[in-house]
Amino acid sequence: MDGKQSSPENLILVSREPDGVAFVTINRPKLLNSLTKAMITDLARAIKSLNQDDSVRVIVLSGTGRAFCSGVDLTAAEDVFKGDVKDIEADPVAQMERCKKPIIAAINGFAVTAGFEIALACDIIVAAKGAKFIDTHARFGIFPSWGLSQKLSRIIGANKAREVSLTATPLTAEVGERLGLVNHVVEESELLKKAREIAEAIVKNNQTWC
Repeated sequence: MDGKQSSPENLILVSREPDGVAFVTINRPKLLNSLTKAMITDLARAIKSLNQDDSVRVIVLSGTGRAFCSGVDLTAAEDVFKGDVKDIEADPVAQMERCKKPIIAAINGFAVTAGFEIALACDIIVAAKGAKFIDTHARFGIFPSWGLSQKLSRIIGANKAREVSLTATPLTAEVGERLGLVNHVVEESELLKKAREIAEAIVKNNQTWC
């Protein structure tokens, strides 16, 4: 990959490839890619930048290590939630929803709470076998500010979505595929390959709507 950019600590990695596929990687594997305020802002800025880049046709979003994203770093939660939490420039989900380029999520390990919400903001989800989507908002008394309660119920049905959120029951990739949340379930070793395969098919197709 070329054109690599990242935050000073390399916690959000961005690479652009000549074929029009861009990769955004959450890169904090030792802490299961939990998010600090700076990482959330960097992710928002990365998506906005790629949306404005005419050479980029598709974005693949993934996480390094054993998880896609384990949510907000609880040791930094106070910093994350103070101030203007509705600042669109620093809101990755708002930027993803505004993005004209298709975003493919490559989910390995866990997508927990904020990580689950980020996955839901993607257009296509590819998941590794055994990957789990978990909503712990209710456990911590936090309101899902990125639309999880509405988006999840529209995809998997209101009753199942309520169960997932109220009980924090993990939704496996396999069940998610049956319910229409996950597009493809693959071996973890094939995860990015499958995401790239879909991205390349999109690039080759007519994108006059982008």
